Amino acid sequence: MSTSQRIDTELGQIAPRLRQARQKKDVTLEELSKSTGISKSTLSRLESGQRKPSLELLLPIVAALAVSLDDIVTSPRIEDPRVQQKSTRADGRILTPLSQQHGEPQAFKITIPATDREPALRTHGGYEWIYVLSGRLRLVLGEHDIVMGAGEAAEFDTKNPHWFGASGAGPVEILSMFGKQGERIHLRARSKGAA
Repeated sequence: MSTSQRIDTELGQIAPRLRQARQKKDVTLEELSKSTGISKSTLSRLESGQRKPSLELLLPIVAALAVSLDDIVTSPRIEDPRVQQKSTRADGRILTPLSQQHGEPQAFKITIPATDREPALRTHGGYEWIYVLSGRLRLVLGEHDIVMGAGEAAEFDTKNPHWFGASGAGPVEILSMFGKQGERIHLRARSKGAA
């Protein structure tokens, strides 16, 4: 890619960054126009990429939005996206984190060894989603005693008495997502025709 192509690509990214910065601050075009002295139509054309940005226009906008000029004109650094997998052991189970953020929900791959222990049901706040990767999982949830195989999933409110472990002679591997907020999973689907 030539230098001029890189510059054009970078300039093309300013418009969506401006819009995103304004929307993140919950500021309307009209409010931004009043605080910068730049017409609403000019601001709109800047955000849609119909007008090339200049320092004369960008400086009052970033000042009004209290963002850095670098946040608008420079590509964000892409950090290593790989999750540092530092597995831990708890009660014979191997827990491997699958998410980097410290917020909710948290995602884990859990390997549970076969055991002949009796289920010890417990309760706590939150909501859990489980997907069986391999092996057979026994899930005891209230009065339900279910055995799940690879490809099966379950979701439940953890305020209900529950326990899960390997069912059978071998270990079971699962994906688990847990949120302390107690919210059910939300799926968004778009039809192929939607933009």
